[in-house]
Amino acid sequence: MYRIWAPWRKQYLQNCNDTGCFLCEILNSDDDKKNLVLYRTPSVYVVMNKYPYTNGHMMVVPSLHTGSLSDLPSEIRGECFEMTNQAALWLTKALHPQGFNIGMNLGKVAGAGLESHLHIHIVPRWAGDANFMTTIHQTRVISESLEDTYKHIIEVIQKE
Repeated sequence: MYRIWAPWRKQYLQNCNDTGCFLCEILNSDDDKKNLVLYRTPSVYVVMNKYPYTNGHMMVVPSLHTGSLSDLPSEIRGECFEMTNQAALWLTKALHPQGFNIGMNLGKVAGAGLESHLHIHIVPRWAGDANFMTTIHQTRVISESLEDTYKHIIEVIQKE
């Protein structure tokens, strides 16, 4: 059996058992840099995923705490998808991905790690980003720190 040392996941695993919602905690915090929040409106915010699949993996999160897409007012649903489009444009300018996986996991059986607060994943993709490490060892290699990626994306946002 192969073991990969990933001590950064300990905090995530411990928080999975908390009764609180980490997305609401981020929403209610004013430390955007610490929480890797890239952009906010009154209804939606964009945040980097602290446990990314690839560089630049981010999430668009409605401020309303709900796990049901149909519980979101239509204007907030629309804003979520407009912000998803904008986030993909920022990623394109900052990191030059060749494609994206964009989606939601609604419900535990659909893969939702946090069922109670829906969010949209935006995962930039590049040719070859699923290399032998992913295929053989089920391990992803992230080639840049979250802080450096955050800095690149924030610079693009601030130029607009």
